[in-house]
Amino acid sequence: MIAPDALRETIRHGLLSFPVTPFDSDDRFAKKPFQAHLDWLRPHKVAGLIVAGGTGEMFSLAPQEILDVVRATREVAGDAPVIAGCGYGVRMACDLARETEAAGGDGILLLPHYLTEGPQDGVANRIRAVCKSTNMGVIVYNRGQAQISAETLEQLAGECPNLIGFKDGTGDIDTVRRVTVRLGERLCYIGGMPTHELFAQAYRGAGMPTYSSAVFNFVPETALEFHGAFLAGDDATCERLLRDFYYPFAAIRDRKPGYAVSAIKAGVALRGFDTGHVRAPLTDLTGEEVEMMRALIKGRG
Repeated sequence: MIAPDALRETIRHGLLSFPVTPFDSDDRFAKKPFQAHLDWLRPHKVAGLIVAGGTGEMFSLAPQEILDVVRATREVAGDAPVIAGCGYGVRMACDLARETEAAGGDGILLLPHYLTEGPQDGVANRIRAVCKSTNMGVIVYNRGQAQISAETLEQLAGECPNLIGFKDGTGDIDTVRRVTVRLGERLCYIGGMPTHELFAQAYRGAGMPTYSSAVFNFVPETALEFHGAFLAGDDATCERLLRDFYYPFAAIRDRKPGYAVSAIKAGVALRGFDTGHVRAPLTDLTGEEVEMMRALIKGRG
């Protein structure tokens, strides 16, 4: 296991990958296609793999399936950090964190709890309990029912040494800036909006120096080109890629709720990997939309 402080520094400025989770014809996790896809991506270096996360359909996976994904990743990941999605209720999240560590994980991305609202001290109590349940680094995903203030996050960072990161999927730049100013180098900061490249330059101004990329799954060269330009402050290249690829992709993604995942999985299938279907409540792209994706990928060479 990578020590939490080392994991934080590894991912501070690097691109993070969100692999999809393939299923077979019986709707079971398909290990071989999953590992084949990771092998194909391996020459394109990233700072870490966040498996069984949002793009990996964690919300539709059983806890045992999440652990199967972690073990399968560990077998082929080499020296890339393996970070797993973790969530649900507090007891389930604590159990899943411990089991992920035993399965070979290096860290967890703590997704929101289910359904009910909670006050700041309740949200903090859940994060605190999960941090104390594992030795791995913990990244908080600020999204949905689990939005956290800069003040609460600062308190938790003082109590939990293995709390290493803050990932934002709300689009609330005010909160993001308050967090990055208040906590400085104590945490790493990760952009987590769907197709975050669309927001990366704005988030950079708020002190968030990196992000996770879902399109890396099927156009890794394009994803790394954008990230390299983003790090270099080459806004002209970023804007060219936004115009030529990311905005056309977003037009497909926005045709139906849930396509932020479904379109990525379709892209991976078009690159030759047997991904199977998405699980309900998501739906697969139509044939017409798959052809739109095919033309978009072909346009990237």
